[in-house]
Amino acid sequence: MTVATVPPLALTMGDPSGIGLDVTLDLWLERARLSLPAFLFIGDGDALLARAAARGLKVAVAAATPETAPAVFNEAIPVHAIPLVEPAIAGKPSSSNAGPIIAAIETAVALTMSGRTSAVVTNPIAKAVLYDSGFPFPGHTEYLADLAARATGKQALPVMLLAGPKLRSVPVTIHIPLKDVPAALSEDLVFETALVTATDLKQRFGIAAPRLAVAGLNPHAGEGGALGLEDAAIVAPAIERLKKLGIDAVGPLPADTMFHEAARATYDVAICMYHDQALIPAKALGFDDSVNATLGLPFIRTSPDHGTAFSLAGTGKAKPDSLLAALRLAHELAQHERSGD
Repeated sequence: MTVATVPPLALTMGDPSGIGLDVTLDLWLERARLSLPAFLFIGDGDALLARAAARGLKVAVAAATPETAPAVFNEAIPVHAIPLVEPAIAGKPSSSNAGPIIAAIETAVALTMSGRTSAVVTNPIAKAVLYDSGFPFPGHTEYLADLAARATGKQALPVMLLAGPKLRSVPVTIHIPLKDVPAALSEDLVFETALVTATDLKQRFGIAAPRLAVAGLNPHAGEGGALGLEDAAIVAPAIERLKKLGIDAVGPLPADTMFHEAARATYDVAICMYHDQALIPAKALGFDDSVNATLGLPFIRTSPDHGTAFSLAGTGKAKPDSLLAALRLAHELAQHERSGD
């Protein structure tokens, strides 16, 4: 495979009162040892400096563009400035800063869709903080899909992929109450989610013939209808449609036997019916180094698979492993996309 030279990553600041600033600082300080991909920090450089000073860390920041960021990266954190409304206090989020948090995401997407940055990597946000400001989207994933639709004029189906060293998993339904899952599921939604997943695994992850294991909704995948009819009526027909397209998909499978080591060796991704069915095994098997990647978008997006962890902000106790994995995966996917291999 030809290794492509790609522009820097666009790294958003996330909620500046959370651990996003901490893990960004920690990784940049270890950039040489980690062979860290170059990134352009989209956010408030003064907030980075203040968090570093509070922790006794010596860092430098410098204004940069995507074009100058790789050269700046060796000596300072390159910053595309989006000033906060009020200074960030570690562990104490403020809805006053919702505007800059959102603007950082919009800017990272715009830079990446223009080709000036190679991928979007998002630090964690606190949805409640954004909701207080009138943010109408359930989370990052849905907002990114809206930004993509506005830019291209085409609706995108955003698919959340949790990618870890031991498991890739996808929830068909995401941020909805468990009681609403059966009504939200449809044959088309299961089919389209799996199709987007298979397409991106092939085109961006370089898996020539992705193997999909599709979980049932109900215990024992419905037990022949005794424990629910959705698996036979919704999930199974979707799988048959995938097979007709030549996609290697099996199921519906009992979820309680899908995630042990021998089972995981038989597939490349688990397609799950709801949020926790996908995320519990993903986090149990790779809590510190799993990555949240959004498939189905016209740009690459990854994120650490953890939240803002306000209680750890500014303490130096936050682990940067997941952000490191997110940066590395975004860089790898960008190289693969650019090389065309």
